[in-house]
Amino acid sequence: MKVILLSLLFVFSVSIIRAQERHYSTKNQEAIKYFALANQSLDDNLYNEAIDLLQKAIDEDSKFIEAHAVLADVLRGRWRWNDAAGQYQEVLKIDSEFNKTFYYKLGDCELHLAKYANAKAHLEKYLSYPDLTPQTQYIAKKLLADAKFSIEAIQHPVPFNPVNLGPEINTTDDEYMPAITADENTLIFTRKINNNEDFYQSVKVNGKWQKATYLSNQINTPQYNEGSQSLSLNGKVLFFTGCNRPDGLGRCDIYISIKKGDEWGKPFDIAPPINTPGWESQPSISADGRTLYFVSNRKGGFGGYDIWKSNLTEKGWAEPENLGPNINTAFDEQSPFIHADDSTLYFCSNGWPGLGGMDLFVSRLGKDGKWQKPTNLGYPINSNGDENGLTTTAGGNYAFFASNKLNGYGGFDIYTFELPLALRPHQVTYVKGTVLDANTKKPLEASVDIVDLEKNNPVYQDYSSEDEGYFLATITTGKDYALNIARDGYLFYSGNFSLKGLENKDPFNITVNLQPIEIGSKVILQNIFFATNKFDLQDESRSELQKLIDFMTQNSKLRIEISGHTDNKGTVQSNQVLSENRAKAVYQYLVAYGIGAERLSFKGYGQTQPISSNDTEDGRSKNRRTEFKIVAK
Repeated sequence: MKVILLSLLFVFSVSIIRAQERHYSTKNQEAIKYFALANQSLDDNLYNEAIDLLQKAIDEDSKFIEAHAVLADVLRGRWRWNDAAGQYQEVLKIDSEFNKTFYYKLGDCELHLAKYANAKAHLEKYLSYPDLTPQTQYIAKKLLADAKFSIEAIQHPVPFNPVNLGPEINTTDDEYMPAITADENTLIFTRKINNNEDFYQSVKVNGKWQKATYLSNQINTPQYNEGSQSLSLNGKVLFFTGCNRPDGLGRCDIYISIKKGDEWGKPFDIAPPINTPGWESQPSISADGRTLYFVSNRKGGFGGYDIWKSNLTEKGWAEPENLGPNINTAFDEQSPFIHADDSTLYFCSNGWPGLGGMDLFVSRLGKDGKWQKPTNLGYPINSNGDENGLTTTAGGNYAFFASNKLNGYGGFDIYTFELPLALRPHQVTYVKGTVLDANTKKPLEASVDIVDLEKNNPVYQDYSSEDEGYFLATITTGKDYALNIARDGYLFYSGNFSLKGLENKDPFNITVNLQPIEIGSKVILQNIFFATNKFDLQDESRSELQKLIDFMTQNSKLRIEISGHTDNKGTVQSNQVLSENRAKAVYQYLVAYGIGAERLSFKGYGQTQPISSNDTEDGRSKNRRTEFKIVAK
């Protein structure tokens, strides 16, 4: 049921009034003449002319209730809310029972005018009438919920201090739909010039945004509009909406462009089942690049426009799933933005209780894997107008949005503001790295995996860039992660990020020097874990062990030695035994999972080969380690 269309039932009562034309409330022939001429203008869709003629009819007889009624409906249909409200009030002043729908219509106008108490009273009056149709009753109850919510929200405002991004970004033209990289140093947005939408980019230097430049001739076109974009957190992949393009499947499709070096590649249309002959738009890509959220009016939804998602599989994008009734309503949901924590979704809707028009909402992913009912971002972030297109920084402290109501440089400008604590996503940080050949120091393209150690679940899988060896990934605080970087012909890199118990963490900036496979070269396995004074492998070790198995499988001629090391706590003998048992545990695991025993050996070195001082806990932690060494190739 697309109840948005049902609101059209309330837009005009012109046909009702005109059917009563033999029984006018006035005897003034001049007033009747103007009224008849106005009806003819309405038949020809000449609304401004009809408004003038209806006003003349009212000037002839101020009690001409039919003229007031038709004028009120025409003004409301032209979104002239204040003028329409005045005319509805005149009708009800003349005859309070002239038409019960006028209480609904007046309440609707008052919602648009932020006169919420008046709207509440008039909507309650309308709902007090018997024999309302289910459809009209449904819509009226929805608007009444808006009025009640708005009264409460205004009494409890949230902190909101929007800051204009300045003349480097904003101009007298419209700027909107901002998207920012995880390191907050690149901003891509839409600018409309002469009714043509194109992408522009600004970079931050020494904390200041530079003058925005035209993004790319590969993406921007003079004849089509490009907009509603989503930028991968590393700034290398752009998802955007293109409409009516010759290579498209429907009226609006989602496209992808990939950046190599400083140049954006030619966009390509995402194949079905995401794009269809219908309408797909407003993409938002997850931090790991494997889930795409978007808006569509395809069959199977709850209303006009719904939010859907599709997961990337080995066979391509999967059949999209509707996000369900805790997100989508019988009205419209748009502008999804999935935060880097992968569990906080911002979007706009005119279906959930709000202050009027499209409001901004946030929903959290529950422990059951389902989206929870959304929270309105509150007043004055939301207003009686339309709010949409909100994005946040990866850290989640600040949001970006566009507005034409805040006395900017002209039209829509882009602003930022600090999100109230209750509306923020989970705290995340990012890993920004460069992969190099350890000998030549040349950049390398290599696979980069980050794994949630507790769940043994990959949270990031991608490649460092070929030209720079660059990668950028976000990780949520409160968890421990393994970082593995691999490339054929090289030893893999093992890293660890321990963020348990931390609510905030500065970003990690690392340089990884991959060692070519050579006899004698070593790798410290940073994610092999044992309990204190124990040699049973803990579950968090599984992802690292699998990387070692993959490495040995891909390099089938290699032979390695697995070595165990301890700090100097305890006796020399006990440390020696412990280190041998830990090395043996890894050896046995590899054999059990198909690596030939003839390719493996193990040895314990106890406390004899420290790599750091044993005088500090940090140093002792580094000395307690498991390594492998290439012994033959």
